[in-house]
Amino acid sequence: MALTPQKSASPLMVIIAFATVYIVWGSTYFFIKMAVDGFPPLLLGALRFLTAGILLLTWCKIKGEQIFIKRNIIHAAVTGFLLLVIGNGAVIWVEQTLPSAMVAIMVSSAPIWFVLFDKQNWRVNFKNTSTIVGLIIGFAGVVLLFSEQIRGLFDSSTGLSKLPGMLLLLIGAMSWASGSLYSKYNNTQGSASVNTAWQMLAAGLVFLPSSFLTHEVQNLQWQNIPTHSWLALLYLIIFGSIAAFSAYVWLLQVRPATQVSTYAYVNPVIAVILGVLFAHESITLLQVGGLVIILGSVLLINLSKYRKEKQAKMELA
Repeated sequence: MALTPQKSASPLMVIIAFATVYIVWGSTYFFIKMAVDGFPPLLLGALRFLTAGILLLTWCKIKGEQIFIKRNIIHAAVTGFLLLVIGNGAVIWVEQTLPSAMVAIMVSSAPIWFVLFDKQNWRVNFKNTSTIVGLIIGFAGVVLLFSEQIRGLFDSSTGLSKLPGMLLLLIGAMSWASGSLYSKYNNTQGSASVNTAWQMLAAGLVFLPSSFLTHEVQNLQWQNIPTHSWLALLYLIIFGSIAAFSAYVWLLQVRPATQVSTYAYVNPVIAVILGVLFAHESITLLQVGGLVIILGSVLLINLSKYRKEKQAKMELA
């Protein structure tokens, strides 16, 4: 990987992008669960990413952007395979059998893999106490947030049968971190929107034949797909893919990978809050403690960044 200089960006745009990734992806656990009620997992991935990729690439073409650059397409295909086929595909597949709480916990291991795989920044990250402590505390907070569900899962007789799905999610989290770092350090001359579109198209072109090979398409009764699954798919295309994934790819270009990876800790927080506000779910004091710990960990992870920016401003003053 060739180390690339970090691009500058408007602070307001960074805040909007983080808010989009935090809030929208925090809701996608619920919508994926709704979507797989009617769509088989591989077909869901194909429909979601092909549609989103085509729409975004068409928009980029209308804006006059150059979209057919061989080098960019190859890099985007590699990134799309690691992020969306393996990383997101694991989530889609496992949500057929695992509770969304357990999925959120396993996915939240991604920031740890970001630090371990980001060889370019080992010297910086492993010397940064606030980053390391923040990562550990953040993961502990997620476990605490869903501790009651974990206990219930393993107290049941089916606990051991969930282990393959948990292992698949772990592989997915590792692949997501690898793909994110590959995208960050192999920046191309194309815009973030064009790269995002090709990543989604590449993923969709893997999911589609896989769906046919496993006879998902042939055996699907399209007329029996419930309305809520169609609406969930629409949400995942527009908000989960086009809006949030585009924001994520852009953030990787303008912010440190460890900072961007905090989405994995904040998403479960958003999922719980949305459940309380819109699904009338209850929240316990233990879960409140987990929320506070997670948010504190995000502040720790970003503490050194804030200090450097403050010091730079003082030196310029």
